[in-house]
Amino acid sequence: MTIKAILTDIEGTTTDINFVHKVLFPYAYKQLPGFLREHASRDDVVAILDQARAELGQPEADLETLIAAFLGWIDADKKVTALKSLQGLIWVTGYQQGDFSGHLYKDAYEKLKQWHQAGLSLNIFSSGSVKAQKLLFGYSDFGDLTPLFSGYFDTTTGQKREAQSYRKIAAAMAVDATEILFLSDVEAELDGAAEAGMQTLLLARDQLPEHSAHRVVSNFDEISL
Repeated sequence: MTIKAILTDIEGTTTDINFVHKVLFPYAYKQLPGFLREHASRDDVVAILDQARAELGQPEADLETLIAAFLGWIDADKKVTALKSLQGLIWVTGYQQGDFSGHLYKDAYEKLKQWHQAGLSLNIFSSGSVKAQKLLFGYSDFGDLTPLFSGYFDTTTGQKREAQSYRKIAAAMAVDATEILFLSDVEAELDGAAEAGMQTLLLARDQLPEHSAHRVVSNFDEISL
């Protein structure tokens, strides 16, 4: 079946999951209090703080209360929009200062570059915000890769395990779902994409599953279109 577009997950697929959990998240946690105290009057930060007050139901919450709330949300692994936005701003600084670069598996980089050169539309669907996605690929281990990609999608489009999210993405890409290949390391996400009509491929880098409803590869080198 013809493939005109690639839709790929990031964590565990193009990127080592440890980069997110052992580099990005701890960096944001450590920098967050100082960042907020220094930039609390910046317009974009003011908007995030107001979102956090609404989330807490405390319209008069002061800065230290909000700092404690943000750190608490990180500890509890809460998916709070204000927190994601704030982490994105902190990561901008980290990337720009060269404190880290966006991890990408070499096999993923080579194959994505090859697909782009072949004229395929490359797109991202990740639970991380679009801003965070663009930072990771913009400051990647292999330089600025954002020119490779046509579209970026996050959970503002929908949840990653729901077929409707993939229908929306196919519509936004203006490509028939049957001509899109979705890559992920999570079977439930692939189930949602398959239900929407997409072709699917499971990236099982650490251990191949005994059974899967999807085609399985251990890295991008094994992907043949």
